[in-house]
Amino acid sequence: MRVSGLQKTLFYTVLILLVILTIGPYYWMLVGATNPTGNMLNTPPSFIPGDYFLENLRSLLSQIDIWRSLFNSAVTAVSFTFISGIICAAAGFAFAKYQFKGRNIIFALFLLSMMVPYQALVVPQFQLFASFNLLNSYTAIILPQIAYPFAIFLMRQNMQSIPTALIEAARIDGSSETGIFFKIVLPTMIPAIAAVSIFLFTHQWNNFLWPLITITTQDMYTLPVALATLAGLETVDYGVLMMGAAISVLPIFIAFLFLQRYFIAGIIGGSVKE
Repeated sequence: MRVSGLQKTLFYTVLILLVILTIGPYYWMLVGATNPTGNMLNTPPSFIPGDYFLENLRSLLSQIDIWRSLFNSAVTAVSFTFISGIICAAAGFAFAKYQFKGRNIIFALFLLSMMVPYQALVVPQFQLFASFNLLNSYTAIILPQIAYPFAIFLMRQNMQSIPTALIEAARIDGSSETGIFFKIVLPTMIPAIAAVSIFLFTHQWNNFLWPLITITTQDMYTLPVALATLAGLETVDYGVLMMGAAISVLPIFIAFLFLQRYFIAGIIGGSVKE
């Protein structure tokens, strides 16, 4: 089918608008990090970077322990990504390649659990962790969503592309089920695991509600919770807040740069079936 010049123009116009809508908020965040609050609230607002970068950075460092919060976020996000990645990959492999009674019903329940608002689970989770005396700990932040339904769904869709004959051949050669999973399935599924890892890392890095409720001391604050303390009751220093937000997105940006080729391959891998 031939595409006319007008259609091409419309297509690229829409793409440019989508790029602007995607990048625009990040550019506004960076502009805000280099300007005082007054400049950001002007009408019309200024979209030119200012010279308050060091001033906002010094103010941010004086108001919150940003390095401790970064450390807490890194520990919880990396631990969550590693543990949850293994669990979700194993669950996805089981749903994709093992036949057992009630498999489809259990998988459907996993999908339905994604429709339950997380806010509805906060109170019972808090009571559960309080009964085990686990509040205000890394365990309390990491554990609740470790079997993440969407990650299991994504892994299951990708695991279906693994040839069943390959698994059967490994069994004939005497490999155990654990050996098949760690020596054959995981190495084969590196793109999918990388895509899920980015998703899990981003989810935990930006997790705000649960750490806000379960953490009670400042030395355990994760970065989103620490940044929330910058918003005062009457005034908000948006320049400092934007500086903190810019620092908080930096690790996610770096992780995506290193894993982007695996991320794209992992996302489209679920569409390929044996």
